[in-house]
Amino acid sequence: MRLRYRYRLYPDAAQRQALARAFGCARVVFNDGLRLRQEAREAGLPYVSDGELSKRVITEAKKTPERAWLGEVSAVLLQQALADLNSAYRTFFASITGKRKGPKVAAPRFRSKKDNRQAVRFTRNARFSITAGGRLRLPRIGEVPVRWSRILPSEPSSVTVIKDAAGRYFASFVVETADEPLPRAAAEVGIDLGLTHFAVTSDGRKIDNPRLLRRAAKKLRKAQQALSRKAKGSNNRKKAVVKVARAHARVADARRDLAHKLSAALIRDNQAIYVENLSVSGLARTRLAGSVHDAGWSQFTAMLEYKAARYGRTFAKIDRWFPSSKLCSACGTVQDKMPLNVRSWTCACGAAHDRDVNAAINILAAGRADRLNACGDPVRPPLAVARVGEAGSHRGAA
Repeated sequence: MRLRYRYRLYPDAAQRQALARAFGCARVVFNDGLRLRQEAREAGLPYVSDGELSKRVITEAKKTPERAWLGEVSAVLLQQALADLNSAYRTFFASITGKRKGPKVAAPRFRSKKDNRQAVRFTRNARFSITAGGRLRLPRIGEVPVRWSRILPSEPSSVTVIKDAAGRYFASFVVETADEPLPRAAAEVGIDLGLTHFAVTSDGRKIDNPRLLRRAAKKLRKAQQALSRKAKGSNNRKKAVVKVARAHARVADARRDLAHKLSAALIRDNQAIYVENLSVSGLARTRLAGSVHDAGWSQFTAMLEYKAARYGRTFAKIDRWFPSSKLCSACGTVQDKMPLNVRSWTCACGAAHDRDVNAAINILAAGRADRLNACGDPVRPPLAVARVGEAGSHRGAA
């Protein structure tokens, strides 16, 4: 399994300047390649191949006075910038031809030095290395201090150096890891994601929704107001932009930390985890959009999915149209209506339900029923229409 391990970098002033030069060179090569292909398309010329593009925007461009400074950085990161452009084009073509599932992907756009995120990638050909003292040696940049929060499980195949909107630097290593199956657990759990509680499990546990963005709203509002008062183009405005970005980064870091800890605990304690396949993009178009984005359901379920694959657990999503909240987990009766303000209800069979716990129980039952048996068939076969010649009771048989 290929995973990414991210660590904080602390470059000095000279290294930050060298990284800024690397970011700029990679951005220029990407934009030159994109501009060349757009001009060829507008002129009715054939699509510029990857090899021809590399020759024209890197090899030949270095020989010109306008692009001679491209030789000041490692050639590998320039090639990786073109690789990103080629990958973006392939994804775009696959999207418009229907070969790629999911929402449509737009054509590649030009990169700007004002983008919130700047990044360059070094592969093994660049000969980056980790020194005996624990520093990251990058070609033509130097040995950058790293805060090692955990040990790399294997030799990295590439490293991406990232500068975020808050001015922080990170190194993202790509490593190949083998699966690490955990001892088999007897428990299985269904999870109902929500806004009142972030997650409610089928065993009755309720995890509070921290509402991180709402809690930080006051600080964010003050930082944004201070930014709006600064003159455009001034140094004070640049400092205010960084303050706003740092405030948002603290919220994002806290949300990611919560998702990592909760997903790790669920994977460790349960053999199978089932969640509902929520339409986050659809919910984000409602009046609850802010709360939906603040919850971070997609990030949490993505962590559950890859951790389950790595540690030998079962993870599945049930159909989003499954009536988990309206279905009685005791008798199977489906209620006609279940408004959001109804948090507890009693079925006609006499069973009293907590809305969220009942939904989690139903999600667990549906996940178990949709699993495959030893023969590879669903445990719960799909509904089928009875055939005309099928044996059964006939009218007047009594």
